[in-house]
Formats: sequence, C-alpha cells, structure tokens
Amino acid sequence: MLPRVSPVSAATVRRLELASGGLAADCLAAMQEQLDWFARLPAEQRSGVLLVTQTGVANFVAWLTRPGEAIRLTADAFRIAPRDLARRLSLRQTVDLVRIATDVFEQHLPPLAADDPERRVLVEGVLRFGREIAFAAATVYAQAAETRGAWDARLEALVVDAVLRGEADDAMLSRASALGVDPAAPLRVVVGSPASDSPEDRVGELRRHAARDGLTVLVGVQGNRLIVLVSGPGDARLGRIVDGFGAGPVVVGPTVTGLDAAHASAREALAGLRAAPGRPDAPRPVEAGDLLPERALCGDPAAHRALAEGVVAPLAAAGGELLATLTTYLEGGGGLEACARALFVHPNTVRYRLRRVTEVTGRVPTDPRDAHVLRTALVAARVKTYNEEGV
Repeated sequence: MLPRVSPVSAATVRRLELASGGLAADCLAAMQEQLDWFARLPAEQRSGVLLVTQTGVANFVAWLTRPGEAIRLTADAFRIAPRDLARRLSLRQTVDLVRIATDVFEQHLPPLAADDPERRVLVEGVLRFGREIAFAAATVYAQAAETRGAWDARLEALVVDAVLRGEADDAMLSRASALGVDPAAPLRVVVGSPASDSPEDRVGELRRHAARDGLTVLVGVQGNRLIVLVSGPGDARLGRIVDGFGAGPVVVGPTVTGLDAAHASAREALAGLRAAPGRPDAPRPVEAGDLLPERALCGDPAAHRALAEGVVAPLAAAGGELLATLTTYLEGGGGLEACARALFVHPNTVRYRLRRVTEVTGRVPTDPRDAHVLRTALVAARVKTYNEEGV
C-alpha cells in the first residue's frame, strides 16, 4: 500500500484544473524540442500524444483529491490512445515521452501550491505519479506483446497448415508477409518429431539458431510432427535447426522458388519422413531425395516417377548399351566377369560402361547404397512401362 498523501486545498485543485490544458501543450512543445523523431510523427499521432497527456494531467488532479488511495487511473491515459499510435511508438519512445512530461510537471505544478506543505505534496505526487505512469505504460506494452504473440502464433499455424494442404492462395501469402516472410524467397520444408522434453524451449532455440544464420522460419506442430518452413539462401545451413527437433529422423524437402510452391517441398519431406525408418543409417538431417527407394517401397508415386524418369530414362537416352549393362550387372550380383560373359564383351568394356552410368546418373553402381537406388529405379521403370503400355 502506498503511503498516504496530504490533501491540497480546493483552490489549489482549481488552479491545477485550469492549468491542465496549457500544461499538456507545454509537454508537447518540450517533446518536439527534445526528441527528433517526435517532430516526424504525423499530425494525427501528435494529437494522440496530446490527448494522452491531457488525460494524464486530469488523472493526476483527480488523484490528488483522493488522499490515501492507490493510483488507479494511470493506465486510462494509455487505453484511450489511438491504436495506430501504440503500434508506431516503441516502449523506449513512450518512456522518453513520460520522462519529459514528468519534467514539465515538476517545473509547472509545484508553483501552483498555496504554501510550502502543498508544494511538497505536489513535488512528491509528481514523482510518484510519473513512476506509476511508466509502470502503466510497461504493462500496456507487455499486454500488447502477449496479444501480438498469440495472434502471430495463430497466423503461423494457418500458414503452415495451408502449405501442407497445398492452399497457396492470396490469404496465405498475405499472412506470411505479415509474419515477416518474403513469399518469393527460396524455401525448404523440414519435418521431424517434436522434442519430448521442453518442446517450447527447443522450438525457441530453433528460432534463435535460424535468426543467427540469417534464416526466417515458420514453425508448426501437428500431433507427432514438427514442421519448419525455412526461408533463406538456397545453400543455407540447416544443421543447427535440427537441434530443435526431437529424437528420430529429420527430413528436408527440396528447395522451391517461393512460398506458393512450398507444398511440393512439404509433400516430399513428409513422404521421406514416413519412409525414413526403412533406412536406419540415414544421416540427420537427410534429404528427401536420398530416400527415393524407401519412398517407392512405401507407395510414393512421386518417388516412382523420380526413379524412372531421373535415372532410367537418361540411361536409355544415352544409348551405348548402358541400360542393358547396368541391368545385367546388378541382376548378376555385381560381378564384372559374370556380367562380361553374359554380354559377350571384355570386362574392361563393362568397367567403361559402368563409369558412363555414373556420369549420366550420378550414382556409382559399385557402391552398395547407389546400387540399391539403381536397382529400385529399374523396377520402378518396369512397373511404369507396364502400367502405361500394358506390356
């Protein structure tokens, strides 16, 4: 409980009331003189500051007439402020305004006292009232920050959900822009499991890592999935972002040209997450494109097409018996001599053709993992041909 304040006479209160309008104007003049940014505010926003100051003066006078009561009216000075003013001014700027107004109060109010005891009451009252106004401003800004944070979280959830659904409409792009995301920037979708211990702290750490690396992220948690939209340079590092995920695989979708194409990255990342248990030795994070065999086994049509059209079709187009040599080599157990005998060629010819396969596909047939990818691609191509041609 604040200490009691000695009352002032009715005549002094009347003088304070008559001086309130001029006092508010003096505050405005001092703000404009001392703060460079204040003079650049539009006229309607300076009028808003004047309104807040006038309300503060009126509240101060009303408080003086109720000795012994706690100061209850200070927050009213901020509740009546126009919303665009609260959005335009930072908390630091508002504290500067309160400081200047308090200085003006100290200069102009005590001389209105009838005697020395009233002067002391006014000096003490101005100091206490200025302190309470500053606390009230901090409370208002804290509440606004909480409201803004809750609203941003809802917007973020809507954007992430729209990306997963493939609903890249103007509303989704507008929401992303409101969150500070450039809709045209390169983007990747990273998926995995949320942390089981302190998930909010881990997500906060993820956001901090992203900010340090110059990345913008949108985060959404849907059940047992943590989805992160990472916007930034195409070659951006994702290693520290992975620290925000829980145990288990983390899959990265391909880079797309903007937010309107993010669904394609999300679709591949989620398909990779479903198939990732089939490759327990996969790195963390793992590219969705590095899980094509496992995705194909899970029935992902996009993986079937990628294997058939991205591996087998280029080999067929290259000619030179590359496709036949690869097929014979893989189905024969990976033996050079056996492959050469089956094709009636020299083993060096098989070696040359396998090197050409690597040049065309980027896969090394003698590597166990690449051999698995290539063999799955051959199967996917046969299934695709059968479904398309019925042969």
